[in-house]
Amino acid sequence: MNLLIVEDEIRLCNSLANNMPWEQHGIEIVGMAHNGLDALDLIERKKPELLLLDISIPGADGLTVARKVHEQRLMTKIIILSGHDNFTYAQKALEFGVSKYLLKPAGETEIMEAVLHAAEQLRRELELKHSQEALQEIWRHNLPNLQNNFFIHWLNGKFVEWEVTRRSQDVQLELDREARYAVVAVDMDPVPEEETRFTPRDLPVLQFSLGSIAKEVLPDYWVCSDPGGATALIYKAPPDKDANAVMLQINTDVTRLLSNVKECLKLTASAGICRTTGSRDEVPELYRQAVRALQNRIVYGGNIAIPFREEPGHKPVLPTDPNLEKSLEIALQTGDEAKAEETLDQLWGMSGIVRAESMDDVQENVMFFGALLIRIMQKQGWPFKELAGDDFAFFLNPQSLGNKEQIHAMLLRVVRRAAAYVKKERMSVSHQIVKQLLGIVEEEMDQEISLHQVADRLFVNSSYLSRLFKQETGKSFSAYVIERKMERAKAALLDGAKIGEAAAMVGYHDGSYFTRVFRKYWGVTPGEVRP
Repeated sequence: MNLLIVEDEIRLCNSLANNMPWEQHGIEIVGMAHNGLDALDLIERKKPELLLLDISIPGADGLTVARKVHEQRLMTKIIILSGHDNFTYAQKALEFGVSKYLLKPAGETEIMEAVLHAAEQLRRELELKHSQEALQEIWRHNLPNLQNNFFIHWLNGKFVEWEVTRRSQDVQLELDREARYAVVAVDMDPVPEEETRFTPRDLPVLQFSLGSIAKEVLPDYWVCSDPGGATALIYKAPPDKDANAVMLQINTDVTRLLSNVKECLKLTASAGICRTTGSRDEVPELYRQAVRALQNRIVYGGNIAIPFREEPGHKPVLPTDPNLEKSLEIALQTGDEAKAEETLDQLWGMSGIVRAESMDDVQENVMFFGALLIRIMQKQGWPFKELAGDDFAFFLNPQSLGNKEQIHAMLLRVVRRAAAYVKKERMSVSHQIVKQLLGIVEEEMDQEISLHQVADRLFVNSSYLSRLFKQETGKSFSAYVIERKMERAKAALLDGAKIGEAAAMVGYHDGSYFTRVFRKYWGVTPGEVRP
């Protein structure tokens, strides 16, 4: 679950965020605020499920923040951390639905128990809200079939422009021509082998449950259940709203949806998010981007929201035909060399080239495989001639090959080069994002650096960025930041810097807190390092 900490005492705030084992209990810190106005802004954007809130904060006090959360009917549990031993404050807090009222100085154990108790309360409420009986009732009575069919045809590009206008009006949907749209593709991850409650045959019911939860958690989105495919979420944004701000909000919303799915169904889902907003005529292309992004869970694993990143020189495509040719295309798209070779061998075994009795038969079959590979690579924007390499001449003149085995080996070489090309390009894109992240850490060493802040600036969700960073570097982002700060501080101290100067250089404005972190990391105090 997600936790937002609001505390004006910076030292205490940092201690609450960094010195308590939140991750061990499945709690993710999504932000910190030091005044009420910043807290309200973060609540609006992050929609935290848990809120650890001080009462005496500048801007808008904690009770005002709690009241606004209560008025907005957010699914957020609030734990008050206050220095006021006053019945009036406690009474007001209870009126605003506060889960627990703690008095300072509360110990870490007491705070952790209060947060975990609130998380369990919220978990039970979610389970009750999305119980199996309620979902079955929705299934029987409330599924909007006409609107759902319209969305399926719209997303898959089955309508010309005038049909979008007329048919949307027929099903009472307002598709403003001036509005901007964004599309998300969400799908349940494969059922684990050890799962006993469900089997792969239950996926249609699970997909329906996913759609129902999405409608509850994201009421501002249109939800479309595509039979046999992903659940699509369509967001209509005002035409004057900045596209980056829209996509940042969508990343936050989708991450929250995946968290709710995991809490309710005890299974995970993943999502693909289109690159940016577009007009209503561009919605089919946005859906293709979202589906393409979703396919990358093969690389990153499940339970993640993945934004679409167009690889240099690549044109996004949506696979549609479940046959061997399409299987080869998908294997190449994902860089799965083994699967591509296996599929090519199946096609080879079914082709006439195995039983060819004349050169004409051989040429005809080589042309078939050449046309298939060219068509796949052209769809992706890959350079076929470059990937064919020295073998390109054999497609033009099959007679130069001595036998069928050589033709087979030639086709395998081309397939392997294509798979290697995809892996290389994908790694290049990943390295570019991580390189930006490393640059921010080095350039802003004298500031407080958190993953959720950097993710906002890069317009991606923090879970995706965290997983990508660890995949590329082998360590968590927070561990890397502390490592770089402590190394920089030690170097400054060895060069003669004072302790306060070294602390400020790496973003610590509390000398005693800096000393504790330094000693924990290096095993000695800053004073013992100075020459």
